[in-house]
Amino acid sequence: MAAPPPSQLVLAHLLVALFGVGSWAAVNGVWVELPVVVKYLPEGWSLPSYLSVLVALGNLGLLVVTLWGRLARGKGEQVPIRVVQLLNVVGMALLAPLWGHKALVGGHSHSVGFLTLTFLLALACCASNVTFLPYLSHLPPPFLRSFFLGQGLSALLPCVLALAQGVGRLECPPASSNGTLGNPHYFPERFSASSFFWALTALLATSAAAFQGLLLLSPSLPPPPSEPSGDLGPGLQAGFPRAGPDEGAGEDEVLPLQESPSQAVGTIPSPNAEAHRLLSARNACLLGLLTTTSSLTNGVLPAVQSFSCLPYGRLAYHLAVVLGSAANPLACFLAMGVLCRTLVGLAGLALLGVLLGSYLMTLAILSPCPPLVGTLAGVALVVVSWVLCLGLFSYVKVATSSLLHGGGRRALMAAGVAIQVGSLLGAVAMFPPTSIYHVFHSGEDCVDECGS
Repeated sequence: MAAPPPSQLVLAHLLVALFGVGSWAAVNGVWVELPVVVKYLPEGWSLPSYLSVLVALGNLGLLVVTLWGRLARGKGEQVPIRVVQLLNVVGMALLAPLWGHKALVGGHSHSVGFLTLTFLLALACCASNVTFLPYLSHLPPPFLRSFFLGQGLSALLPCVLALAQGVGRLECPPASSNGTLGNPHYFPERFSASSFFWALTALLATSAAAFQGLLLLSPSLPPPPSEPSGDLGPGLQAGFPRAGPDEGAGEDEVLPLQESPSQAVGTIPSPNAEAHRLLSARNACLLGLLTTTSSLTNGVLPAVQSFSCLPYGRLAYHLAVVLGSAANPLACFLAMGVLCRTLVGLAGLALLGVLLGSYLMTLAILSPCPPLVGTLAGVALVVVSWVLCLGLFSYVKVATSSLLHGGGRRALMAAGVAIQVGSLLGAVAMFPPTSIYHVFHSGEDCVDECGS
């Protein structure tokens, strides 16, 4: 097959990235808009706990996708993908006008509109990992990194939109003559929550349109390689398209589950006969690594981010959220150029991320008076730690999923399940300490509780 022109490859990567944006943009957008909607909904600041439970229940979408796979064998992924995208667009379009709708349930007022539609969006987002990822098995491996780039943007773009909205802006009044501070003055948002949700609806519709464009373009793209290719050296390999001596500029990338004997030297042996065995020891380790990193990045660490950052000020918190979200797509860009292909290397990177995560967890436990509070060094350290921690875990997730790509659709389906199971375990593990036992404590705005 003739190699497509570079402009067509760039367009395809752009469409795949936009396709990935629609995976988790809905739930991420709801999360970052919580500081606005809690002021108007009866649940108040208990709403994050409700949202955590709804996202966990959203994993029921995995059962629906599994049932579809059993009842409609050979139908492919296009139908469930379109259903997921339709649920995202319609759910967000309904959330924009109905998020403030309340009703009496059990004698108490509840935000029925917000909670019901958020559960619908959680179902769609949780199902996206086990529908979107298997589709990418039909494309060359570099497109998987573009997808994760888009998935990273699904967290970054709502954060940027919320910052433009002016979420959480406040001003502390000067101290009075007796040294006491007055109540903080909160500035109104630049545009409403409804406008925010309409903007997300447009983003999700764009993502759905990108998938349709990808379907039209995919027949002209090279198929995923099925034979081992030449050696680029152990450990790290370039992830960009390479031109073979007889094939022009086609995308011919060495697959981690199809290594030649020369590539296996210095890495982990992976005989070609076992390359597609999903339950091989190597694949089990990769899936375990993917589950662990997803548990930390999607469940454990988000639960303590505000506790670890807010003692250093709202600027530190906003920088950690935005730059941490930006670290995800940057890690995907890095994986496009240099891909770590050894379990030892990936485990080492994950361990470094765990050490940084442990430091952040310690700050959260010591909140509202962690070390270096009130100093510029403390602000810089907590922000850099969040960026490096999330960047390392994002790279490990992208690299691990790339290694599983060679196993085809079943391997990517297993990767999607591992991501969702890890996210669920992390969320469930953090619910008791954050919402029941209140292990973590937050400070009050404009109140110095540490005597700094």
